[in-house]
Amino acid sequence: MHLFEMAGEHNTQRTLELGRARALELGLRTALVATTSGATGELAVERLRPLRVVVVGHACGFAQKGAQELDPARAERIRAAEAQLLTATHAFGGVGRAVRRKLQTYQVDEIIAHTLRLFGQGTKVAVEIALMAADAGLLPMDQDALAIGGTSTGADTALVLSPAHSQDLFSLKIQEIVCKPRL
Repeated sequence: MHLFEMAGEHNTQRTLELGRARALELGLRTALVATTSGATGELAVERLRPLRVVVVGHACGFAQKGAQELDPARAERIRAAEAQLLTATHAFGGVGRAVRRKLQTYQVDEIIAHTLRLFGQGTKVAVEIALMAADAGLLPMDQDALAIGGTSTGADTALVLSPAHSQDLFSLKIQEIVCKPRL
């Protein structure tokens, strides 16, 4: 396991390198990558070959009502590179977040998210995008996969995991931490 001294996007290139190398060593076929604007997703499509790449972005309205944060030109380039692109409600958000905002009380999904953040924001993101991709049918359920997340922007965490659907969260297993920032 590689530990970065600090979290953040300056670790993106190295995270992709470490993740790709470990995925190829293990014979993994699929890599999941979180993106907001599409910058990390676009870079991942290029750097993670020959892996099948699934880029996972925010749902429309995440940051601003009716707005999509994913840059349309980047989305088109990701698709043109034959990667799959998923924008969906966060597995640890959605309706539970609406309850918190309206009633000022946390729901189980956000408690789980806060617990995963004990290992770093990128760990929470990597687990969450794996659930989202599994729920969308974009992730083979009988194969381990590489999941890459980050803290704010870029990538700084890579996990090898055995996937699960969100309704079976506790069947998901983090097999390895390839890299992450020190907290």
